[in-house]
Amino acid sequence: MTLRIVLLIAVCLLTPGVSLAYPEFQVFIEAQSGRNVNCAMCHAHPDGPEGLKPGQIGSLDPQQLEALSTARAAFEPGQEVHSPILNAFGNHIIHKLGKQQFLLHRQEPQKLAPALGLEDDLDKDGIPNAQELLDGTLPTDPNHGDPWKLFYINLKRRWFHILMVGLATVSGLWGLNNLLHGFERMSASKTRTE
Repeated sequence: MTLRIVLLIAVCLLTPGVSLAYPEFQVFIEAQSGRNVNCAMCHAHPDGPEGLKPGQIGSLDPQQLEALSTARAAFEPGQEVHSPILNAFGNHIIHKLGKQQFLLHRQEPQKLAPALGLEDDLDKDGIPNAQELLDGTLPTDPNHGDPWKLFYINLKRRWFHILMVGLATVSGLWGLNNLLHGFERMSASKTRTE
């Protein structure tokens, strides 16, 4: 327990001011998207990295503190990042850009999405991570995205299934209609013969 406290104090002393979430990005995303966003877009905990709850710095064990320290030293792009206070998207940002370039975007948060590019889609919902950042939706949740974009993407992905269901429905209604007309004719011919 004392080792954990010592490590926590050491991390706090060695990295003053960098353990806080960066509100510049949240302010930009909310203005851009018109949605309320919290720290859960990039962080493991929706309240951000500071605190004692799971996914926050105060709850980390010595191994997680070491992983945090390693992640904070990932200044260049392409380094593997497994920060315990970041979620998959937050780790992806640091891996893609490096901590140094990421911090430069604090002054101009609107440049973060273009820097990420449109190639990556962590949740495989068809909306690139950078677009979800601009939309204020979670790039790690395939069910959280702009409804119209998700509708269009799913329509494109499943057009054949939708067409087959439509054809089956039309065929079924046509068959039911003919069956009912057949019963009607049988009933009419039976009435005439009596």
